Amino acid sequence: MPPLYRYLGLLVISLHTPSCYAANDTLAAGQVLAVGEKLISRNGKFALGFFKPTLPEGTASKYGNVTSPGWYLAIWFNNIPVCTTVWVANREMPITEPELKLVQMKISEDGSSLVIINHAAKSIVWSTQITNGTAHAKTSVNTSAILLDSGNLVIESLSDVYLWQSFDYPTDLVLPGAKIGWNKVTGLCRTCTSKKNLIDPGLGSYSVQLNSRGIILWHRDPYIEYWTWSSIQMTYTLIPLLNSLLTMNSEARGFLTPTYVNNDEEEYLMYHSSDESSSSFVSIDMSGQVKLNIWSQANQSWAEVHAEPWAQVYAQPPDPCTPFATCGPFGICNGNSEQFCDCMERFSQKSPQDWKLKDRSAGCIRNTPLDCPSNKSSTDMFQTIARVTLPTNPEKLEDVTAQSKCAEVCLSNCSCNAYAYKDSVCSVWHSELLIVKLRDNIESLSEDTLYLRLAAKDMPASTKNKRKPIIAVTIASIVGFGLLMLVMFFLIWRIKFNCCGVPLHHNQGNSGIIAFKYTDLSHATKNFLEKLGSGGFGSVFKGVLSDSTTIAVKRLDGLHQGEKQFRAEVSSLGLIHHINLVKLIGFCYEGDKRLLVYERMINGSLDAHLFHSNGTILD
Repeated sequence: MPPLYRYLGLLVISLHTPSCYAANDTLAAGQVLAVGEKLISRNGKFALGFFKPTLPEGTASKYGNVTSPGWYLAIWFNNIPVCTTVWVANREMPITEPELKLVQMKISEDGSSLVIINHAAKSIVWSTQITNGTAHAKTSVNTSAILLDSGNLVIESLSDVYLWQSFDYPTDLVLPGAKIGWNKVTGLCRTCTSKKNLIDPGLGSYSVQLNSRGIILWHRDPYIEYWTWSSIQMTYTLIPLLNSLLTMNSEARGFLTPTYVNNDEEEYLMYHSSDESSSSFVSIDMSGQVKLNIWSQANQSWAEVHAEPWAQVYAQPPDPCTPFATCGPFGICNGNSEQFCDCMERFSQKSPQDWKLKDRSAGCIRNTPLDCPSNKSSTDMFQTIARVTLPTNPEKLEDVTAQSKCAEVCLSNCSCNAYAYKDSVCSVWHSELLIVKLRDNIESLSEDTLYLRLAAKDMPASTKNKRKPIIAVTIASIVGFGLLMLVMFFLIWRIKFNCCGVPLHHNQGNSGIIAFKYTDLSHATKNFLEKLGSGGFGSVFKGVLSDSTTIAVKRLDGLHQGEKQFRAEVSSLGLIHHINLVKLIGFCYEGDKRLLVYERMINGSLDAHLFHSNGTILD
């Protein structure tokens, strides 16, 4: 899956005029900061100025002719070649090109705030807010704005009191030393909100906040909470987990330390870096995940792993399909795929350009409108999508007690887009389908099936070219005869071998592989009661055959092979014999059920002796 920061290398800072302002960290009262000028922190790590995010030249064929909405006052990493902004002031009020020469940032007349003034329109584009915790402080014309070494922009008075700081108003990320939390006295709550897309830092679809209920991630419109972490979980689970992950990661080991504080005054999470030359941040990206990113100086990219220009050191929630509507209306999500978002079959991206810029909020649209005649039945049909998490907000019709009737109810309503039938309950969806997830991973036992309504000509079988009637009849006759012969051959074969104990090899020796019935293996494992372990695309269960042979049955999940390919693989495994390899006894292939039967390893697996041994020494 490609997180946001994989594409930050495409962003550049484009300044129309060269810097003509002394490179220091302070803007005093009476001074102004114009386009082309910037403040630089004393350690040279951060810069503040006006910028416009753009895509590099020569990428028009990939991204199209797209431009940012305008210019922004922002803070960014000053010495990193991949342009990465860490804070944006006017993210919802971009400044247009004609106004640039007359736009300035300065300290207000009373010294209490920073303002961006558009002299052309004689208006204030943006201004800081005084928090409740500092409202009592006396303002003065002797205040100044300072860009600290931490990347925090502050308004400081002569008494060294911060009247305002950017760390209290994060955009889509937080830096080391910044608090993710809330002040119980003043009520200040720091909220991070994702950006719209790669070149628009405006408010996106997802937000994260730590308040009295813990960490909450939510979709903004409509408001849906999709991930929460309570204070108790943070104390006993999150911090130990973070410490463990940071220790294991080579880029983070030794210099990143997370902290959780909860007292009478405030509650917050924070992490520190012992290496001042390092660069890192925690962000909420455009797909709704919270991620920790670390800059790799050696690779000149964000913590490179597996040749990718980014590293997911830590992500929450771990499944990219968990955030609400992360693939938009009529999108389908597969967390096991790198490109985890796609459109449902016979649907297309509503705005391909936005999808390229990682904004999927518009989702997908139908290729062909539904058939909704007023005086006759609809010709629409239903496509089966198996093993999915069903969409949200269905209308349940418990009085509809047959699947055929459920389909009829959906077809009779022009607004119905899909239905599902399970446990004698009919569910129909009249609105856009959201958060449909494919469940291909071995952890999921979901057997839900969604029946998606499509125009008849969009059904796969109806897209073939039409033949002349006589040719169609001839072909149908040939195919029908062939199928009849195939069925007869299968029946003769099944009667002859009784469908059980059929070796896949010509020899009948120890290399023969047995084809088991699913019912036999279910009985042998007591309906898969005793689980021995999981991994490698399935779970392993203990079983005993009728002849008292102890076996290990591996149930494969999420595979989509044909019978020919599956049998070929089983045949290959059956030919392999080695003293140190477990023997394959047989297999089962019935419908979508695929199982492998191995000899039981009574002494456990090798890793148990290598990594979890209680003192046993292998010879």
